[in-house]
Amino acid sequence: MRVSVIGTGYVGLVSGTCLADVGNEVVCLDVDTEKIRGLNAGQIPIFEPGLEELVRLNHQSGRLRFTVDAAQAVRHGTIVFIAVGTPPGEDGSADLQHVLAAARSIGQHITEYTVVVDKSTVPVGTAERVRDTIREELARRGLEVPFSVVSNPEFLKEGAAVEDFMKPDRVVIGADDDIAASLMHQLYAPFQRNHERIIIMDVRSAELTKYAANAMLATRISFMNELANLAEALGADIEHVRQGIGADPRIGYHFLYPGCGYGGSCFPKDVRALMSTAEGVEHPMRILGAVESVNNAQKQVLLNKITARLGHDLQGKTIAVWGLAFKPNTDDIREAPSRTLIVGLLTRGARVRAYDPVAMPAVQKALASQTGISFARSPLEAAAGADALAIVTEWKEFRSPDFDLLHATMRSPIIFDGRNLYDPRVMQQEGFEYFAIGRKAANAGKASLRADNATRVAIDQTKKESAKCSS
Repeated sequence: MRVSVIGTGYVGLVSGTCLADVGNEVVCLDVDTEKIRGLNAGQIPIFEPGLEELVRLNHQSGRLRFTVDAAQAVRHGTIVFIAVGTPPGEDGSADLQHVLAAARSIGQHITEYTVVVDKSTVPVGTAERVRDTIREELARRGLEVPFSVVSNPEFLKEGAAVEDFMKPDRVVIGADDDIAASLMHQLYAPFQRNHERIIIMDVRSAELTKYAANAMLATRISFMNELANLAEALGADIEHVRQGIGADPRIGYHFLYPGCGYGGSCFPKDVRALMSTAEGVEHPMRILGAVESVNNAQKQVLLNKITARLGHDLQGKTIAVWGLAFKPNTDDIREAPSRTLIVGLLTRGARVRAYDPVAMPAVQKALASQTGISFARSPLEAAAGADALAIVTEWKEFRSPDFDLLHATMRSPIIFDGRNLYDPRVMQQEGFEYFAIGRKAANAGKASLRADNATRVAIDQTKKESAKCSS
């Protein structure tokens, strides 16, 4: 099929590339000349596992092309995706200026029947605004060209987007006419060979489904964070609680991991947008207000634990930070908990030495005006001479470090774990003070097996020396 994608951001680039990979002829359009030049030269503007190679292969095959020529792109596609950004406005509502600009461009250039697909995350009713905008442009041209507007929200997880697109758990299509629905079904047929994953519904329901999904996931995260804080106050262990409630099939284990708050480009923005939509029809969603409030507070938890242990004045202290991206396998730092923590530490006079496998350039740019932060080439380099270590992102390489070497390289063996990567009992045995989320703190000062073992070795050595002297 001939497909055009307007927007080469995260959603647009992944969608266009994956559609090309199954044999479609795809043209991706963007107004950013430098980005298009880079894509044509094989330079990928985002970090996403598996994407760079897929772009290269499909671009070389000729199935995937990049352009700034709107007329060329729009006229190429029987199906034209709108996959541009919808940043939050001052009131939290989604800003649709880029979506409507794309719609105007479509109306200015279509010459035959076209299926226009809203792939961007947009509020309920956006498809109607896109339809009206295209009609206005066609009227200015004095033409009547048939077209359909479809909602096809994306459910891509950053860090697993290629796999999610290639092996979707569902494909939601909101369509009001059979022709458009049939073409969309044909487009997605290669991605559902095992069993039917397409769910056809009306357009407004499809638009709401995306917001509902992200709001539900954000709610689970905030609920678990609240529960973790309560467990800690009561002397319970949230890991045991998580296992106990996750075993209930009505609940399940997904998104039951407490931490230092959610971030990224989706959950914060979509929760606020859904709240704004609800308020617009005088049906405020009070639970989402609590979800957002809890998340904002949770981003302060690690800082609060650090200042409770080290004091509010952190002058002269060096804090190592492992993980800067809002989640593993991405370089996205939008609304990442690490940014809240780092700014809080710097404000209190601490020096920060940070490490992340891929997100350091983004943080260097975002915090360019901040002094007191430096970046390390490895986790151990970040921890060298540190008065404490804060773990903010659960990258795999942080899961099983050399604790002996880590203990030896830090000035003070204190760990504040915002992702509950380690067992508190093991950390106590390794000689660390360990503060996690919703778990009992491990106080190495009271019961350090490392110290006990060292003492026993010294006593045994003394006995041996005494025995030699006696003989």
